[in-house]
Amino acid sequence: MPTTDSSSNSASSSDPHPPTTPFHSIDAFLAARRVSGLALSPDGGRLVTTVAELSADGTRYLNALWELDPRGERPARRLTRSTEGESAPGFRADGTLLFLSARPAADPGKGEADEEETALWALSADGGEAQRLMTRPGGVGGYVAARGSDRLAFVGGLLPGAEDAARDAELRKARKEAKVSAVLHESPLVRFWDHDLGPGVPHVFSVAGADLDAATGTGSTHLPVVDCGPGNRFEQSVAVSPDGTLVAYAVQVPLAGGDFRDAIVVADAATGKEVRRIDADNAQFTSPVFTADSRSLLCLSGSTGDWEQSADATLWLVADATDPQDHGHDITPGFDNWPAVVVPSPVAGDGTVFFVADELGHSPVFRLDTAEGTVTRLTASGAYTDLCVSPDGATLYALRSAVDAPPTPVRLDAVTVDQTPATLPTPADVGAVPGRLVEVHTTAEDGQALRAWLVLPEHASPETPAPFLLWVHGGPQASWNAWTWRWNPWVFAAAGYAVLLPDPALSTGYGQHMHARGWGDWGGTPYRDVMALTDAALEHEAVDATRTAMMGGSFGGYMANWIATRTDRFKAIVTHASLWNLESFGGTTDAAFFWRRHFGDPLTRPERHLDSSPHRAAAQIRTPMLVVHGDKDYRVPIGEGLALWNELARFEIPAKFLYFPDEGHWILKPNNAKVWYSTVLAFLAHHVLGEEWQRPELV
Repeated sequence: MPTTDSSSNSASSSDPHPPTTPFHSIDAFLAARRVSGLALSPDGGRLVTTVAELSADGTRYLNALWELDPRGERPARRLTRSTEGESAPGFRADGTLLFLSARPAADPGKGEADEEETALWALSADGGEAQRLMTRPGGVGGYVAARGSDRLAFVGGLLPGAEDAARDAELRKARKEAKVSAVLHESPLVRFWDHDLGPGVPHVFSVAGADLDAATGTGSTHLPVVDCGPGNRFEQSVAVSPDGTLVAYAVQVPLAGGDFRDAIVVADAATGKEVRRIDADNAQFTSPVFTADSRSLLCLSGSTGDWEQSADATLWLVADATDPQDHGHDITPGFDNWPAVVVPSPVAGDGTVFFVADELGHSPVFRLDTAEGTVTRLTASGAYTDLCVSPDGATLYALRSAVDAPPTPVRLDAVTVDQTPATLPTPADVGAVPGRLVEVHTTAEDGQALRAWLVLPEHASPETPAPFLLWVHGGPQASWNAWTWRWNPWVFAAAGYAVLLPDPALSTGYGQHMHARGWGDWGGTPYRDVMALTDAALEHEAVDATRTAMMGGSFGGYMANWIATRTDRFKAIVTHASLWNLESFGGTTDAAFFWRRHFGDPLTRPERHLDSSPHRAAAQIRTPMLVVHGDKDYRVPIGEGLALWNELARFEIPAKFLYFPDEGHWILKPNNAKVWYSTVLAFLAHHVLGEEWQRPELV
């Protein structure tokens, strides 16, 4: 039953003229500024974020860098402006602001590529015009600067057969002139989320600041960089020690049968020579970060998961990053949730580590004292990302969001338990949400405590109960605990719906047991948890149990399909980027090796594929369905949506198929997002509210 009202923005149900918010207009919602990323200068005096804003023609989002006042006294001020946008702010040790952009150079140097590729730029602390520091064929994929020296590490691609940037440029030019787009793969890794991999292989490079400055304007092929080796082809994660002597980065270790595990390479920054690997059988090591002494290394570690045991995650410390005999150890052995966003104190000799972890519908900041092994929760509510620590280790900066609050820069101290952080002036504010947020609690069949968020629209009451929308999250290793622009429940609250956001088995933030309950049993325990929370939410006096719908994306889309084959209690179901035939899906997804760990080899252990696959009960569907899929979705390929759509047609189920040829797992282009929201709302209005079908514009 709902027990906790957590909203401070509730609208009064007695107000005869409810305010109009950006959520009442899809155009206004999509035009709202969006904050992401945070970088703090080494001296702690400057704080910079990225703000996305809708372009003048409304067809794309443009990023710009904004400076925030760490003290919270001055308003935010814009630092950059270009038609290509800027992202990934960071600082050199001398306080120079770095960022990535595909903007053209004002005065390109001799030999520099004239193509619009992402380059590394610098903006002096004294102001003035930004200067392009480095370009590379294929662009700069990411970078990190040493906190206490002028060494940088960055990611760039090399084509097979290219020993350096000069040869890489020649090969790229030859491919372009010959109009060759083919890629010859020699690894199972072919695609990732929404883009093709190759032909270039990401490498991690190191460069001294003096060499970078000296080569500025002479062209990327003349820059004396150090190749530290090929990195992870899916997601690059790079760290450089504060003194600039070591570089650490993530790699994928190939295993039998096309499987991989994640490991970390530690390399000499000056020579590129591999010093050691942090690796172990049946374990993953990712997200490296050096401590203040430049000697120790922190990372995330966890089991890969197999048929019997679910995956997990913990925080790992290698005391001597250069010693191959130091295998490291778990420094959060009694912590039952999964650490993330790990940041050590920048104070030499201070063993304090700050991290974030999902917990009971929130994602708080935690402080770990490595000497004593004690963990302290610093925030009571909200979800935190982009942690930054002041030079003295006493103050933290972060972006805080919640289900009912978009990402906002905040400041908090490093010791107070369950504090409310101070909000910093932000260049993006959507105002009050159109409703309130309460919690729903119930108990599963096996005795597990379950909880969910329930979004209640303005003026929902026992006299005017709101129609109900169940919305299952993706992942499934995720939680409804943070703001989302992609699938925002407040747009639906503004349209009058009560929206249930459940965290069933496999969700994070409820301990390892909660995750293990659903491992290999997608159609079992997670489904029963969702239904139990739905039953509890429908008892709320402000919810209309006779007008109900269900929707979800990715794993939530799987659950939508599974629910459609198990019950007709909902008047409409929206299934986005959904899994339909688990056996065929396992052979086409971009991470087939991960799927086999969870569900087994369908040739030798088909039980889980068969027992949990919705397609086997297609004939049982009675509920009208809206199928949504993007053709560039490589995580859940388009074949899943097409197969479902054809089955709905075969069994004559009232259905529609919203297809995006140029979108991936998420619908990101503004006008496509507008079509998504408009179509979903129109479909629900027709089947749940009984309104005449209104075809959205532009489709």
